Amino acid sequence: MNDFPQLYAETARPQFHFSAQENWLNDPNGLVFFGGEYHLFYQYNPYGTEWGNMHWGHAVSPDLVHWEELPIALYPDALGTMYSGSAIVDRVNTTGLQTGEDPPLVVAYTAAGGDDPGSAGQKYTQCLAFSSDRGRTWEKYAGNPVQGHIAGQNRDPKVIWDPAHSRWVICLYLEGNDFALFTSPDLKQWAHTQTFALPGSDECPDFFPLPITGELDESRWVFLGANGLYLLGQFDGQKFTVTEGPLRPEYGANYYAAQTYSDIPGYDGRRISIAWMRGGVYPEMQFSQQMSFPCALTLHRHAEGVRLHRNPVREIETLRDAAHHWENLTVSAGENPVSSVDGDLFEILIEVAAQPSGSAWGLRFGDAEVRYGPGSRTLTCLGCCAPLEAEDGKITLQLLMDRTSIEVFANDGLVSLSSCFVPAAAETSPEFFAETGPVPIISLEIFELHSAWPAWE
Repeated sequence: MNDFPQLYAETARPQFHFSAQENWLNDPNGLVFFGGEYHLFYQYNPYGTEWGNMHWGHAVSPDLVHWEELPIALYPDALGTMYSGSAIVDRVNTTGLQTGEDPPLVVAYTAAGGDDPGSAGQKYTQCLAFSSDRGRTWEKYAGNPVQGHIAGQNRDPKVIWDPAHSRWVICLYLEGNDFALFTSPDLKQWAHTQTFALPGSDECPDFFPLPITGELDESRWVFLGANGLYLLGQFDGQKFTVTEGPLRPEYGANYYAAQTYSDIPGYDGRRISIAWMRGGVYPEMQFSQQMSFPCALTLHRHAEGVRLHRNPVREIETLRDAAHHWENLTVSAGENPVSSVDGDLFEILIEVAAQPSGSAWGLRFGDAEVRYGPGSRTLTCLGCCAPLEAEDGKITLQLLMDRTSIEVFANDGLVSLSSCFVPAAAETSPEFFAETGPVPIISLEIFELHSAWPAWE
């Protein structure tokens, strides 16, 4: 590796979104909490900044903000290169892979047969690996593959524990828009229970239950595809019955392959998600690609039905430095109430009173713009557009600005836009604008953030 301070001080290096020290990364894999650590595995090419040669990279964090990169967890073998999958803590040793006092960490992954010369003639199959030392070293199961080829490039197994039936449930992408559900007592024997489609989406599935906020004993199962489309329904232990969807919550240019954490402690109870910000450009850097900032997922009932919300985890507050606050402010065209704020790392919270025929307004960071148009009832960020209606007489936004990306969460995370950009100018300090004015701001808070990487001064 190169010198650590030099790497994380790079001009295009995200300062609070995870990126590998060097080379290419993509899909988050194997998100699991164990022993006080959040594990983040990811698709990784250790040989360059372009996609290929898939391994599993590995990092851990105590708080979802500060990450330590660990050695590569999984290397290609005779079955194929290491494609996406998931991780669990096998607390009752259903797999029989436990070798010490602690339960094993177990990952299910796809061996992408035929993707390199070492696996010529092989097809895509599903495999297991395990760790008995808190994920520091990994051993592949001797009986791999545990699930043979079914169709197409079947891949990306997502494993969850079903406590109601004391067994594992595995969701697997097949081909086209088709996915399959399996159950297993030990992750080695898989029984197919259902095949269904998620129209408009493919690969990298996730599947989990969530309570409906504020409703006692009411919940839905959420099924996610790689591009963020989701279905809501009920799951009886074998089959998923869709009640709503497909639904679209994310409208940005660079959001893909989101996965959620398993084994979050009950006292926390959050369903935490990380996505790959696919397609970001980082000129002349030794790394390529970044993850989204971790978000907590919740379900809320609206007039049109139950909907998924996504909001940055509260741990973002650990990065806050100087704070700036305005209340009950009216902004006219040509005015910029935040002109005294300087920097390139921000969390911004905005509440603006609804004006159906009022002025468009928003924030600029140099040549990057976030804009809300009351007439069209649309929110745009870096050229991407999302429908957005006022709720309770106002529009609320939370923005995360991190050098080469902007993530916007609107109306408590009902709508989001996650996009990367290459700043054309050095100036990225915020500018609040009202196109024609006046714009009634209920509340505006700007938090200057510091880097999540260790200081290198």
